[in-house]
Amino acid sequence: MVVVAQEQQATWIRNFNPLVPTSARWPTSAGVYEPLYIFNEATGEWVPWLATDSSWSEDATELRFEIRQGVRWSDGQPFTAEDVAFTFNMMKEVPGADLGGVWGFLESVVAGETQVTFTFQRPYVSGLQAISQQAILPEHIWSSIESPLLEQNPDPVGTGPFTEVSTFRGQVFQLDKNPYYWQELEVEALRFPALSSNDQASIALIRGELDWAGIFVPAVERTYLARDENYQAWFPTQGGTIFLYANTQVEPLDNPKVREALSLAIDRQRLVEVAMYNYTTPSRPTALSDGYSDWEDSSLKGWTDFDAQRAGELLDQAGLKKGKDGMRTLPDGSELTLSITSPAGWSDWVRAVQVIAGDLRNIGLDVQVKGYDFSAWYERVGRGDFELSLGWSEQGPSPVPMYKALMDPSAVVKVGEPSFRNWHRYGSEKAAPLFAAFDATPDPLEQARIVNALQQIFVDEVPAIPLFPAPAWGEANHTHITGFPSAQDPYAPLSPNAVPACLLVMTRLEAK
Repeated sequence: MVVVAQEQQATWIRNFNPLVPTSARWPTSAGVYEPLYIFNEATGEWVPWLATDSSWSEDATELRFEIRQGVRWSDGQPFTAEDVAFTFNMMKEVPGADLGGVWGFLESVVAGETQVTFTFQRPYVSGLQAISQQAILPEHIWSSIESPLLEQNPDPVGTGPFTEVSTFRGQVFQLDKNPYYWQELEVEALRFPALSSNDQASIALIRGELDWAGIFVPAVERTYLARDENYQAWFPTQGGTIFLYANTQVEPLDNPKVREALSLAIDRQRLVEVAMYNYTTPSRPTALSDGYSDWEDSSLKGWTDFDAQRAGELLDQAGLKKGKDGMRTLPDGSELTLSITSPAGWSDWVRAVQVIAGDLRNIGLDVQVKGYDFSAWYERVGRGDFELSLGWSEQGPSPVPMYKALMDPSAVVKVGEPSFRNWHRYGSEKAAPLFAAFDATPDPLEQARIVNALQQIFVDEVPAIPLFPAPAWGEANHTHITGFPSAQDPYAPLSPNAVPACLLVMTRLEAK
């Protein structure tokens, strides 16, 4: 069995519903269930999975998938094209299940004997990413569920490699391998101990109690790798970016001058030294990580540089004047207090918000730090119940998914309604036609021009505040299990946080 630590929870809740965030949501969406294709961040390639092939119509309004034959659900029933069509059409009937907003551009989904055809409302070359990584559900199970969003799905039926819940207690659960899995598996089970914090998980790693983890480990060379030749860590920064999200529905964070001031007040070099142990670097103005360097407009400068004096000037211009106590007030003279939040168990983010809060207090902002258990934090930011929060970004084969999540007006929902992409509730009317234009053209030169324009809008409008490229935390213990990717064999990300690419690792692991 492979013992895994991927997210920090004090206790587990038996909920394997892939349609909503849950405390046991990994590996629900990529482990119990599977997608049609997997985008491999490590290689930049699309890997066929439940589909073996795909093809576009000439006008990019229709995408057709050839469904893999011989796959069975974990109860032995055959997997078919009808299951794929059912999953997407159910998401149309239950909008809360459409976490990626695919029915904002889909016209219809129709199953043939071995194919599924997706028809779009307009040319949509981003459709491959939006559709192909959706977890597919069995029609014969979910068609009889009256309230899909409320279903806890305690005994899931999936096509994935690990589907059988053999143990479930508050402090540990175990998924045994799917008896009907369509690939050969060399390991028997995944086991998940409940670890409430990075610190607790780090201790388990050092003791050799974990085989695979995706956690922040301070001073990893000294504290972990030096202890055993079987220990491995790999933290590439080629994926997403960590942002400080400012809720743009909250005064005064609705003012772009205020958001720019917050950015200028943050000493990012100190932030990555103190909170991130120099595993990463300060964000550039475009917010693009190293994996998107070919897309980046390096001429854009300025607003991510540390400049506390300029930050204070911008706050003055926004009417946030300092009182006698040195703290700033709202334009009407009333008290201004802000809170900044992160998951309480993520020690790197906890230190990061402490550093940021200190920087913001230095320019006269009363900022308090609040931490929540991961599930509670994730629910709060999804509902827009926050002022400032750390958070990650969307990823994909181009920067467009990230900028869409940050600026697409169609992704903005009211505060109180769940949002899983645009937590900060920001839409750019200038960016909207560029997203449509990108989706309508397969021309690489035109796509590059559009991405450059999006970068300029991002810098001008300050929808969210980039902090640093996100290290893809990945640790492995080769004492009992082999086959993990590494910098020397980068066939996939080592991090179990890379969903659904973690399936590429699950299916390659072997017991010694």
